[in-house]
Amino acid sequence: MMGWSCLVTGAGGFLGQRIIRLLVEEKELKEIRALDKAFRPELREEFSKLQGKTKLTMLEGDILDESCLKRACQDITVVIHTASIVDVFSVIHRETIMNVNVKGTQLLLEACVHASVPVFIYTSTLEVAGPNSYKEVIQNGHEEQPLENTWSAPYPYSKQLAEKAVLEANGWTLKNGGTLYTCALRPMYIYGEEGPFLSATINEGLNNSGILPSVGKFSTVNPVYVGNVAWAHILALRALRDPKKAPSVRGQFYYISDDTPHQSYDGLNYTLSKEFGLYLNSSWSLPLLLMYWMGFLLEVVSFLLSPIYTYRPRFNRHTVTLSNSVFTFSYKKAQRDLSYKPLYSWEEARQKTVEWVGSLVDRHKEMLKSKTQ
Repeated sequence: MMGWSCLVTGAGGFLGQRIIRLLVEEKELKEIRALDKAFRPELREEFSKLQGKTKLTMLEGDILDESCLKRACQDITVVIHTASIVDVFSVIHRETIMNVNVKGTQLLLEACVHASVPVFIYTSTLEVAGPNSYKEVIQNGHEEQPLENTWSAPYPYSKQLAEKAVLEANGWTLKNGGTLYTCALRPMYIYGEEGPFLSATINEGLNNSGILPSVGKFSTVNPVYVGNVAWAHILALRALRDPKKAPSVRGQFYYISDDTPHQSYDGLNYTLSKEFGLYLNSSWSLPLLLMYWMGFLLEVVSFLLSPIYTYRPRFNRHTVTLSNSVFTFSYKKAQRDLSYKPLYSWEEARQKTVEWVGSLVDRHKEMLKSKTQ
């Protein structure tokens, strides 16, 4: 393969930075462009140390800025689009989520056509497939099943529209006469070092005498380690650039999981933090059906108050369903088409994540110590 270049959007995020770390190992890659709204100083320092035979350029800009996207895509071979507002609990204004996740993706696709970028990989989410009901059981689901999100919640809905736009763009004619090839990856719930949801859960537990908040005790899911999701993106770009593999990958989506044991969200949080004394609350909890209808009542209250006050309930029907469903998926199609095999075993992923959780615990202890001095 000739020398090539890659743009990663959302490069300063949880997943984006892991993709960058793997990209620098790729052969004949002449430049990586890392695009995000802002980069933390420590990440800037880390990225600068990754500079080697591959040039790494950090670009700060907005996914809704057309001129910024056109400049970023100039002379690029592959775009990996991870930039997204992830808002499971609908805290952020709906219009903002739709703009960034849908319009931003459409603008980036148009910039690719203008700059004749031939390969586009989109980071989608499992939520575009559901779950739509906590009563529905999906175990070892696969891409051939006609599963589609039916919630109007802005995050899954916006990702659903964005993924549709990406897959429909496959086959577009580029400005130079070439063809745009696209695919989308649908990872399970992603955990690992620096994970925002895991971090929030651990910190809440540390601030609550070691009792972890219940996220989803009735769920059965197969979480995926962040390093393996990043690896799947590398394999996807290799496949779309390979004339032999590309025909079966173009316009396709893939579920991305790994060998992490199937378990509840609460079970995962406990497994990753128990050696530091954190534990789950064993007291009685509300039945799932009651929680669901309480979520509905909270939605009604939020709607009635909306003309005079913005009320964001702690949970609603969508989050109760999302957190308490049996919803697991196989990665066999990714294995077949992308030659995907997890780069990290469950034991390696668990060990790396537990070490990071330990750093959060140490930081919490230092903070408490400083307060008492």
